[in-house]
Amino acid sequence: MNPDVVSLGEPMVEFCATDVGRLSVVPLFKRGWGGDTSNFAVAVARQDLKVAHICRLGSDEFGKSFLDLWEKEGMDNSRVIVEDGAFTAIYIISLMEGGGHDFTYYRANSAASRYSVEDIDWDYLDQSKYFHSSGISLAISKTVREAAIKALHHVKENGGFNSFDINMRAKLWTTETARKSLAEAFEVCDVVFASMEDMNTLYGITDPEKAAKHLREMGVETVVVKHGGKGCFVSTNEKSFTMPGYKITPVDTTGSGDAFDGAWIKGVDMGWELEKIASYSNAVGAITATGLGAVAPIPRYEEAVKLIKEQGGV
Repeated sequence: MNPDVVSLGEPMVEFCATDVGRLSVVPLFKRGWGGDTSNFAVAVARQDLKVAHICRLGSDEFGKSFLDLWEKEGMDNSRVIVEDGAFTAIYIISLMEGGGHDFTYYRANSAASRYSVEDIDWDYLDQSKYFHSSGISLAISKTVREAAIKALHHVKENGGFNSFDINMRAKLWTTETARKSLAEAFEVCDVVFASMEDMNTLYGITDPEKAAKHLREMGVETVVVKHGGKGCFVSTNEKSFTMPGYKITPVDTTGSGDAFDGAWIKGVDMGWELEKIASYSNAVGAITATGLGAVAPIPRYEEAVKLIKEQGGV
């Protein structure tokens, strides 16, 4: 299969608490799948685009579960490397009142963190139209960072489209290292997704318009500042606007931003105007927040369109 979209990053098996409370008191957990770029890839697949996630997996049952998931979603696993003796990372979600969440990670030296430039099939990458990675991908190890940045530059040089989610995780790397590495990524990105938390942590910026201006000055063509349930702020050199979100009852917001990113690529591929892309992405992100876990609630195209029509969206 020649993919429309290729994403690079760290898949993680998810254990999500089934009740609100601290991990020490919650008795039951539901297993699922996560990892920001894998969530993105599944979201893209559910928007009826051909997609592949390139990474390393451990030779364990958790790694096998990802291969099974991606195959079920119609994704291409041909460039996934299964490393003997390595393990697939996991994370645990604790739920808070109002749909918030907290994470506990077991990821150090995982199979995914060993991915490197030498693992990339450049001819395969050239067959795709879109490439996606994230700040987490850059943060988990030096080798993944080098691979992702080189892939971003390669795609841009060969006429492809790069999307990137900052997803700043201060526990994974220093702000200084993050700024330097992200600058290398931003200069070749067609669209960058950010949160105000990302921008405040990295640059001390607390205003979305100033955040967008800052990223555009670093080379980004389109900046999307995500505001969760409140919607998003979109900015290019030609125009800026706010697109309000959709009214839902949040259950677990894990993966909503990743699903938003995947929906954005659907809109780009369809040739939609930015306003329609933003509205559609808000809808996909909103629906993802109505269920447990990062992957299970991600909607397909028809479900998102239904929500948009019901609430009079663009």
